[in-house]
Amino acid sequence: MASSNLLYIIAAFALGAVLIFMREKIPPQLRRSLAIVSIALIAFAFFLIVYSLYTAGT
Repeated sequence: MASSNLLYIIAAFALGAVLIFMREKIPPQLRRSLAIVSIALIAFAFFLIVYSLYTAGT
């Protein structure tokens, strides 16, 4: 796995963790948009994980 992919995966999951832990302090209008962006970033991080495992054997 490339180091840039690993860095992206860590950053995406860290953003999701921060949003979960600080959800009471984020304004409601901003919370919804941040949650949608975070879901998209985490879904792409999962795709990168699966793709790197798929291509690891070749």
